[in-house]
Amino acid sequence: MTGPADHVLPLVLPETEFYWTSGEDGHLRIQECVSCEALIHPPKPVCPECRADKTRTRVVSGCGILFGYTVNERFSLPGLPPPYVVAEIALDEDPRVRLTTRLVDCPIDDIRLGIPVEVTFEHHDDVWLPLFRPRSTDTEIRELPADTIAPADYRHHVRPMATSEKFEDKAIISGVGASEIGRRLMREPLSLTVEACRRAIEDAGLTFADIDGLSTYPSGGPDGGYAEGGVTALESALRLRPTWHNGGGETFGPGGSVIAAMMAVATGLARHVLCFRTVWQSTYDELIRQGRLPAPSIKRVGGLMGWSMPFGGVSAAHTLAQTAHRHFHAYGTTRETLGWIALNQRANAALNSTAVYRDPLTMDDYLAARTITTPFGLLDCDVPCDAAVAVIVSAADTAADLPKPPVRVEAVGTQLIEKLDWDQSTSTHEPQVLGPAAHLWTRTDLRPADVDIAELYDGFTFNCLSWIEALGFCEIGEGKDFVDRGRNIARDGLLPLNTHGGQLSHGRTHGMGLLHEAITQLRGEAGYRQIPDARVGVVSSGGLTPSGVMLLRSDT
Repeated sequence: MTGPADHVLPLVLPETEFYWTSGEDGHLRIQECVSCEALIHPPKPVCPECRADKTRTRVVSGCGILFGYTVNERFSLPGLPPPYVVAEIALDEDPRVRLTTRLVDCPIDDIRLGIPVEVTFEHHDDVWLPLFRPRSTDTEIRELPADTIAPADYRHHVRPMATSEKFEDKAIISGVGASEIGRRLMREPLSLTVEACRRAIEDAGLTFADIDGLSTYPSGGPDGGYAEGGVTALESALRLRPTWHNGGGETFGPGGSVIAAMMAVATGLARHVLCFRTVWQSTYDELIRQGRLPAPSIKRVGGLMGWSMPFGGVSAAHTLAQTAHRHFHAYGTTRETLGWIALNQRANAALNSTAVYRDPLTMDDYLAARTITTPFGLLDCDVPCDAAVAVIVSAADTAADLPKPPVRVEAVGTQLIEKLDWDQSTSTHEPQVLGPAAHLWTRTDLRPADVDIAELYDGFTFNCLSWIEALGFCEIGEGKDFVDRGRNIARDGLLPLNTHGGQLSHGRTHGMGLLHEAITQLRGEAGYRQIPDARVGVVSSGGLTPSGVMLLRSDT
C-alpha cells in the first residue's frame, strides 16, 4: 500500500530504522531482549524487564488483537483527513507490547476490542508505516491482556517514607493570585504572568523584595501558547534576583513547581517562592488564524510523539480516549458517566464570575455536542483560554507574620510506578494517577473520608473519573455508580468536585487554577460557591505525563 507523498513521518534514526523499514519485505520487526526474550517497544538500549543490554531484532508474525481504539473526527494531518481510527495493538508474541497505529479496512460499526488483526504496510518515502486490519481467517473476539500491575494493587508498590520527618510540614501556602482569564484576550502572555504574580504577592502581604525563589512549569522556549517564557522572562521583567529557581516539564505535573518550591523552603534555599503558570493558547491560535504567527509545519517527528503522530495520534485525547474505551469495556462505564462530570463543572461555573462558560448545560446538550475523538465529544474537553495563576510557597515559620491564615500541605503523592510511555502504561485508567494517588495516602493519617473538597485535573472528563477511583473515593471500577446523576460530586454531595467549574468550564489553566480554587475554598473566601466548613482538600495535577497530587488542610 502506497500512501500520499505529503504525510507526517517519523524521524528515522539508526536505532529505529529496522522498525520503520520492516515493510520493505513485508515482515514486521520488533526489538527483542537476548536474555529474557521480552519484546521491547519503543526500542531502547536496555531491556526494561530484566535490564540486560544485549538486544536483537526479531521478525514477528505481525498478528495481534485490537487492544484500544478511538475514532478521530476532529484532528487532521497532511494526507490523513478524518475520520480515521487510531489504535493500539497487543502483539501475539508478547501482549505486553503495544503498537500505536491505525486500524484500516474495518467499518466503524464492526470495531470491537479484542478482534484479531494483522499487519499491512503503507509506504511513504523511506518509511513503511505498519497499519493493522482485521484478520479474515480468524474472527473470534479475544480477551484483552491484563496490565502488569492491576489497578487495585498499586499501593503495594509504594516505597515507605525514607524518614518520619516530612518536608511538607516545613512549608505553607501563603498567597495566591490570578490574572484576567478569557478567550482570545490578545494580551502579551508575560503581562498575564506579572498580573497574577502581583496579586499573589499582595495577597501574602509580601513585597517583591521578599521573593527569593521562582518556580514554574514547564519553562521557557517554544510552547505553542503554553508559557510566557518561564523564569528567564519573568526575572528579566521584575529583576527579583532569586537565590533559588526552578523550571521544567518533567516534574509532578503542572503543580510540580509548587512541590519543588516546598522542598526549597524546607531545606533553607529560600523563604518565599513565587510559583507561576501561564497559558495563552486561545490568543496563540487566533494569531495563527490571522497569519500573524506562522502555522506549525511538521514533516518529521522524533521522540515519543514519533511513535504516534505518523498514525494520526496527534493529541493526548487520542491516548486517553482509548483508555476510556477500555474502562467502558471493563467496568460498564458509559458516555453518560462522563456527562455527569461535565454537567457538574458547568453548574459550579455558573456561580463563578470568572468562568469562561457559565450557560446551563443539560445531558442532551452534552450528548449532542460534536464528536472530537470517540468517546469524547466537545464537552468532554477543557476550554483553551488565556490566563496566569501564581502561588506563594513560604517557610512554615513565617506563618505568624502573614495577614491571612496559611494553607498547609498535609501530604504529596509523587511516586512513579506506572510506565511513562503513553501506549505502554496503565490501560483502564489515565496513566500516572494510580501511582501518585497510592503514594499520597502513605504520607498522612487522613483518609479519603476526611476530604471536604476535590479539585481534580479535568483536561478531559475521563481524567476526573480516573482520579476519583485512584484516590479511593470509590472502589476501582465503581466510578460509574459514584458519579451517577451527579449527586455525590455536587456541591452538597459527598465529594464536592471542581467547585469553580474546573478546566471544562472555568478554563484550561493546567491544574494551577484547581490549586487556586482549593486554597480559596480552604480559606473560606469563595463567596457564592463556598463549600461550608471546608477544611481538607485534595488537588491533582496532570496525568499521562508525570503527575502529582497534594492533600491540603486549613490552618483554622
